[in-house]
Amino acid sequence: MAGRDSYHHGNLREALIQATAALIAEAGPQSFTLAEAARRAGVSAAAPYRHFSGRDDLLEEVARQGFLAFADRLELAFGDARPNPMAAFLRTGQAYLDFARERPGQYIAMFESGISITGNSDLMQASERARSVIVTAAAALFRHLPADQRPPATMVANHIWALSHGVVELFGRGKPGARAPFSASEMLESGALIYLRGLGLLPQ
Repeated sequence: MAGRDSYHHGNLREALIQATAALIAEAGPQSFTLAEAARRAGVSAAAPYRHFSGRDDLLEEVARQGFLAFADRLELAFGDARPNPMAAFLRTGQAYLDFARERPGQYIAMFESGISITGNSDLMQASERARSVIVTAAAALFRHLPADQRPPATMVANHIWALSHGVVELFGRGKPGARAPFSASEMLESGALIYLRGLGLLPQ
């Protein structure tokens, strides 16, 4: 553990954020306290108050940074959709699953901690950036259709987001679904294709 005086003022904040994400991944979003985050970061119990007004403020920052990293991951996966919009769309789904698996502390803070995203403008902005990638990916799927025949991109994006989150909840992090004979990736892709076929975007 780092010594109590080893953190400069500039990186104490990041050390607390990383410590909190680790604690959330280990024991859930309701289990950590500022004092425990400080202990994990190797600083005094009073040190977090140099950067955060309280526990929720720290939790919201973990979520905000998570959404920014999440958006980066989705944007990279989506890439250039022009050659194959469906492939780009499915890549964003896989990126969703990969992020949840690789960064569980941030993912839980983002979606399962009970924080109010709309109550924090910076957090809301980060969340909307991630959501906009999925909306763009959805819109690319039916850009070839006449405007009056296109389903609302936001609706499609929200449905796929809900499906992705459900797959994480059922098949990720050692949940009961993880014992199924198919992977989370297979479950998400098949569900997305069935949904898109129901919208008439895929041949029967």
